[in-house]
Amino acid sequence: MDFSKVKAALEAREFQVTVCPTKEAAAAYLNAQIDGVSVGFGGSVTLSELGMYELLRTHNTVYSHWNNEQGRSGAETLSDAARAEVFLSSVNGLAETGELINIDGTGNRVAGTLYGHRKVYFVVGRNKLAPSYDEALWRARNIASPKNAQRLGVKTPCAAKGERCYDCKSPQRICRALVVLWEKVKSCEMEVVLVDEDLGY
Repeated sequence: MDFSKVKAALEAREFQVTVCPTKEAAAAYLNAQIDGVSVGFGGSVTLSELGMYELLRTHNTVYSHWNNEQGRSGAETLSDAARAEVFLSSVNGLAETGELINIDGTGNRVAGTLYGHRKVYFVVGRNKLAPSYDEALWRARNIASPKNAQRLGVKTPCAAKGERCYDCKSPQRICRALVVLWEKVKSCEMEVVLVDEDLGY
């Protein structure tokens, strides 16, 4: 896939950009870049598919509520992840015009991409790309969110039917916060790692 358009758009918005041909290349790149630091994870199927927790924990202090260590509460892990030197996440949609879109239920993942870290990495498979902001937002709501709701086994219309967002009022709704990064935030470095494979939802 030709990432040149989105790479140029992201760089114009002050994001660093690295393009990797495979998930193995992306994992090796991140494993080499992130060393001897504290690392926070946002919940991400993409990061799980890359095996990033297993790789990074061998030479970093890693906080992932999906891989919570025995004796630690989920709240403790989320708090430590929020204060880590480096934070890893993916996105629910990436516009070729450069906007990064994430939807969250608890808020830890979107909050972690905005403030409190030395550097934030976004790992993005080619399936997350859409031509425009509106199409990337549509993708986040109508493709990523129903699949995540199904993965979590919540009782929402999108989980039951799986084909679109119903903007529901279910108590188990997972779409509770929307964050759009129009530009790199001023408080930290931000890098988008584009991967020429389908990853996550």
